[in-house]
Amino acid sequence: MIRVAFHDGWSVGPQLAAFESREGVAPPVAVRLPHDALRDLPRSADNDGGVHSGYIPGGVFVYTRSFEVPVDWAHRSVMIEFEGVYRDAVVTINGDFAAHQADGYAAFTVVADPFLRFGETNTISVEARAHRDSRWYTGAGIYRPVHLIVAHPVHLALDGTTVTTPDIDDERAVVEIATRVENLTRHTRTLRLRWVIAGPDGDVVAETHAPVTVLPGADAVARARLVVDRPALWGPHDPALHDVRVSLADEGDGGGADPVVDEDSVRFGIRRLQLDPRHGLRINGVGVDLRGACVHHDNGALGAITHPDAEDRRVRLLKDAGFNAVRSAHNPASRALLDACDRHGMLVMDELSDVWTRAKTGFDASIGFDTRWPAAVAALVAKDRNRPSVILYSIGNEILELATPHGATWSRRIAEEFRRLDPTRFVTNGINGVIANMERLPEILGDIAATDPNTMMAGLGAQMAAANASELITRSTEESAAVLDVVGFNYGDARYDLDAELFPGRIIVGSETFPDRIADLWQQVRRLPHVIGDFTWTGWDYVGEAGIGRVEYTDVEGYRSTGTAGPFPYLLAQCGDIDLTGRRTPASFYREIAFGLRTEPAIAVHRPEHHGRPVEKTPWSWDDAVSSWSWAADVGAPVTVDVYADAEEVELRVVDADGDHLLGIRPVGDPRPLIARFETAFRPGRLVAIARRAGVEVARTALATAGELALIARAEESRVDADGGLAHVVIELADRDGVVGVDRDLEVAVSVTGAGELAALGSSRARTTESFAGPSRLTHDGRALAVVRATGSGEITVTVAASGYVPAVARVVAGAATAR
Repeated sequence: MIRVAFHDGWSVGPQLAAFESREGVAPPVAVRLPHDALRDLPRSADNDGGVHSGYIPGGVFVYTRSFEVPVDWAHRSVMIEFEGVYRDAVVTINGDFAAHQADGYAAFTVVADPFLRFGETNTISVEARAHRDSRWYTGAGIYRPVHLIVAHPVHLALDGTTVTTPDIDDERAVVEIATRVENLTRHTRTLRLRWVIAGPDGDVVAETHAPVTVLPGADAVARARLVVDRPALWGPHDPALHDVRVSLADEGDGGGADPVVDEDSVRFGIRRLQLDPRHGLRINGVGVDLRGACVHHDNGALGAITHPDAEDRRVRLLKDAGFNAVRSAHNPASRALLDACDRHGMLVMDELSDVWTRAKTGFDASIGFDTRWPAAVAALVAKDRNRPSVILYSIGNEILELATPHGATWSRRIAEEFRRLDPTRFVTNGINGVIANMERLPEILGDIAATDPNTMMAGLGAQMAAANASELITRSTEESAAVLDVVGFNYGDARYDLDAELFPGRIIVGSETFPDRIADLWQQVRRLPHVIGDFTWTGWDYVGEAGIGRVEYTDVEGYRSTGTAGPFPYLLAQCGDIDLTGRRTPASFYREIAFGLRTEPAIAVHRPEHHGRPVEKTPWSWDDAVSSWSWAADVGAPVTVDVYADAEEVELRVVDADGDHLLGIRPVGDPRPLIARFETAFRPGRLVAIARRAGVEVARTALATAGELALIARAEESRVDADGGLAHVVIELADRDGVVGVDRDLEVAVSVTGAGELAALGSSRARTTESFAGPSRLTHDGRALAVVRATGSGEITVTVAASGYVPAVARVVAGAATAR
């Protein structure tokens, strides 16, 4: 089936019940989909979302659009497909109920034919609601794309083609294709299906065709088995993609060209997966350790919306930072994210849900899960089954009932349903034995077990490891773990060696881990073949779970610890290797060194203005440090400098107009592995770190003090799709060499003229009352990010102004879309 974008002409406003007063209620506003109805609502310390949503409130909203329905559509099949509406969507067409979808992440299709008025203007409305139903920021509304499908009554089923590659060697690959055809007419129809496989370069590598007869009101599956010679394989380093073009033609009564009644295209990859405790994970016969990042689904300043340009950028930057896998925490990933992962060779653990039948928040998805789960699994598999990037289905995250017999029954039930629908991928689950046994842990943990789960984990330390390795957790989680192909452990690395003895056939992945432990954790991944990877919390900073990774200075008058919950006005988690603007943090460079991907050292400077102050951190925090030697500090001011290096020792020097000065030589390994820490004095110039092993230089790196600063605006894309494409414009206060003045933040104002509009304006500042809507914002560490959306063809001019600086200008051309 051919999907047509159905994104323009919508309006959204508050949804009021029949007996609610409309006095003082804002009228609907015009929007382009996808859209997040929550992002720009006023935040407060006392709204229902609280720390989970970043203090952004919930609400009930209604989206409305009118559209013309030609008379000839009466002889067609008309459907409207929603990739995701958060949440509890109710769809009406011309005022009549058409569909309800409680799941906020599952795609669903509305068959519109019974409700349409042909030859007239029709109206579709979609209600959506969000209210204390998640532990992170979800957004609300039609936040993923919508498609209009107008099909022949006999047509290819939506997502009806499945491609598998069960037999691969160097000489050839066998490609098996199954296509489902639907017949909505009252007559038996015989048609011809044609399959054409194109290789990565677009050339045809195999093709075939076959007749298919479909009875009235029924469907039929036609299959083809093709051979591709000397196939280009899909893998993390070379993600070669193939396309199968499917066409359905009417056989007619005689010869001649067959009229095509429907067509579709499915992208897939030819690749072989293997898994065992001796060799771990292998792709195309090559061992792969998963360098993983957990990611939430929001797109930062854009809110919760899914946009292919934003998803592609995120995957590219994560890959550049050394990750080769992502975990969609804790809900099914968007199609756009998976498209990007397919293109860039990013492996995926796609996750079903954060809850099953026991709730974690007052109105979450546990309500109705017992009846809704098969449809949720089916929607996830239909989205994923042709994607080479998806290698793991995760059936849940820190499920509360998992350690009970009934919880184990649910584990088995859900895992088997995934296998029934798609036996070609592996099944996992993010098990947290501590969380699953909260009611039974006081005997192990004492008083700390009475706190909230995140604070409990933050306070456990060595007790956490001891609890996870306890006989209680071993025994209570054994059955739920046994139903899995890969056992995911959240913060459960104490089990890695233990389980090799207790369960010799068990394969493990660190499905969620603390960021500052990656050096030790990665050594275990490399040492233990049955441990196939590590997924850090998190790869990219996000909205909600506000302040979970913050660093607080405790000598402030009136300071009171709030555990892992960041007090208002915290908005961001402040927990990510990459910050909200797409800039790599020091944690990212540390991880790259721990992965063995970087020989060059990395320098992280603790903010001089806070030197010596006492701090409170959480296990998800990194040090309050920045990769910069450009500070508005007095010469001679004390400063702490960390150098990350895979070496035995590091020499630190500063070069200035007066010469080359030795600041010290320190061993690597204190305060953590791969770190050499220096207590020194700030001196402008060029800070140089030299890493050595056995007295021999391994590598060096340097940071420079910024010269005269100017306002800079740099568009990452020179050209975008005129139909709503995004340009990411980086705003920095930097010198002519690009060195940023990190502690000279200022308010910037952004204006857009030409064929575009400002879609979002954000920074990495976690504690803020500012709106992502712009048009002004305070930079953070000298940087902000403007996201501009094209509104048509032509030039887009982005102007950034700030008091005391010459305005900066970036230009982007919006034109015809180019193939990815």
